[in-house]
Amino acid sequence: MNNAPATRLLSIDALRGLVILFMLLDHVRETFYLHMQVGDPMDVAQTEPALFFSRTLAHLCAPVFVFLTGLSAFLFAEKYQGAAQASAFLFKRGLFLVLLELTLVNFAWTFQFPPSVIYLQVIWAIGLSMLALSALVWLPRVALATLGLLIVAGHNLLDGLHFPVDSVLHIPWAILHDRGWIEASEHLRLRTSYPLLPWIGIIALGYAAGPWFARSASAPLRRQRLLSAGFGMLAGFVALRLLNGYGEKPWAGGETALQTLMSFFNITKYPPSLLFIALTLGVCLLLLYLFERLQQRRWVQRLGVFGGAPMFFYLLHLYVLKILYLACVATWGLNQGEYFGFGSMPGIWLCSILLAFALYPPVRWFAALKARRRDIAWLKYL
Repeated sequence: MNNAPATRLLSIDALRGLVILFMLLDHVRETFYLHMQVGDPMDVAQTEPALFFSRTLAHLCAPVFVFLTGLSAFLFAEKYQGAAQASAFLFKRGLFLVLLELTLVNFAWTFQFPPSVIYLQVIWAIGLSMLALSALVWLPRVALATLGLLIVAGHNLLDGLHFPVDSVLHIPWAILHDRGWIEASEHLRLRTSYPLLPWIGIIALGYAAGPWFARSASAPLRRQRLLSAGFGMLAGFVALRLLNGYGEKPWAGGETALQTLMSFFNITKYPPSLLFIALTLGVCLLLLYLFERLQQRRWVQRLGVFGGAPMFFYLLHLYVLKILYLACVATWGLNQGEYFGFGSMPGIWLCSILLAFALYPPVRWFAALKARRRDIAWLKYL
């Protein structure tokens, strides 16, 4: 007997809600702990374990968002019985997200208008990935899955390819794979923080996994596939990491067992390496399985509320954090060098928990509005 559609959809929203909270933790860190900045990968010898593992938790966010975007696109296509409407929706929403990144999102980070720097980050990457998927949905599922796997597994072969600033390929390659700066004008620079190519592979894999969540799909078979694929990806991560070769910067034994463990899980996000994707998507699939099994638990349903209005939460929390930061600086001034902030990670965790509780009511209100007012077309973009 199959589960009701609400069960499979709740698992998706609950997972999205969980990584939204991890994202909140990471953005609180970036706002109030920036004097302890971390690199990519992190410097294990100089990064305290509490900071390292908090940052590592946040690695789940972007891959889960992009994978679930592809999965949700399949469910949209299933609902409207064809790829045509899904392709059109992906194209329009992708453009909307790109515009959002260039305007409201970037302003939330900088509070500068007109901007001198625009950071092309996760919303930009999701938007462009949706534009790519709007064309790829016409491929047969096997071809789409194969393309996604080839991109994810093979893009690290391109790591050594770079183009100088004066090359005609510099800008397209900076957008696709080589994180860097684009000089748009004398007064405006663009930072390609999220190179696009691997994210196209991830969104394609999400769409290809969509039939597991179809209305007619067997829930026990879906769970079996989630377990098999999840553990398979984690096994692949461990095997490749032990080989210490392709797909990631090498790890090394540290002075302590903890430092060795940190080095093993110290992976590259910009652009996401093969091992970064294998680890994060493996955990993603296992969490989907877990949330399906625990969907009656109240805390899972609470996570589903956050996941039901992800873009609303994203914009809301960015502006709340910026306003809090400016209010703190106005009240107490700058400290800890150039930045105002907490002195240790426990303060970041506590602040994140309090903010999650404070933001829950407005997010719940908007999620209910979005579910109730399906006649308001623009709400579906949030």
